[in-house]
Amino acid sequence: MSSFQEIIQSGTPILVDFYADWCGPCKTMNPIVQEVARITEGNARVIKINIDKNQAAAQKYNVRSVPTFMVFKNGEIIWRHFGTIDQMTLLKQLSI
Repeated sequence: MSSFQEIIQSGTPILVDFYADWCGPCKTMNPIVQEVARITEGNARVIKINIDKNQAAAQKYNVRSVPTFMVFKNGEIIWRHFGTIDQMTLLKQLSI
């Protein structure tokens, strides 16, 4: 958890994908999230948090359903979305 806290303090936008292995929509989003990470490499960072293995992070950020996407900058949540989402919207949020 402490390394996660350090990561989100960055001035670079950080997209966090809260997911679960058993979640169908999460599996659908995985290739989109991977492509977003590839496209934004060097300008933003994308990390995935498995809510079953990181329950403390899921609780702290009030993750009630998966997938949940959040963009952090300087330790603050600047955007949040529940459920599936298209690649262009994710990319737009990382260009903030």
